[in-house]
Amino acid sequence: MILRSFKPGLGAALLVARVLVAVAASPVVLAKEAHQPAQKAPTAEESAFLAENDAAMNKMMADMAAKPSGDIDRDFVAMMTPHHQGAIDMAVIELRYGKNEQLRRIAQEIIVDQKQEIDAMKLAIGEPVTASAPVPTQPAPPAAAPTHDHMNMSHEMKK
Repeated sequence: MILRSFKPGLGAALLVARVLVAVAASPVVLAKEAHQPAQKAPTAEESAFLAENDAAMNKMMADMAAKPSGDIDRDFVAMMTPHHQGAIDMAVIELRYGKNEQLRRIAQEIIVDQKQEIDAMKLAIGEPVTASAPVPTQPAPPAAAPTHDHMNMSHEMKK
């Protein structure tokens, strides 16, 4: 059996979990694809939503592949933090593009709840929590040239 070549531990458990999810999801995906009606081409907004969501999912999956540290609790937090952050990132994308008010409220709750979960996990292992900041719901604007406001310069800068 393939699993005998792996040492028991977090890495083997993650591999088994990924294989089980892939095997379980395959029939569902195939069945769903077989019954999909023909769809029209996505709009520019839907394409942007899908691209951002795909990027958030890929980042989350990559970040969850933490190297074992020898401390189970720290390893748990190292893997769960990107998982919760992925939920936050996807909720922000829903707020950016979604129209359904009920889903938008749920997305807001997800952001608050998941940030609290991340902070609680960090506190449990003695790590500092991140400072809270407003959630960006608009795409980042292109970098603009710096502007200088000469009217609001501090006294020291005017010398």
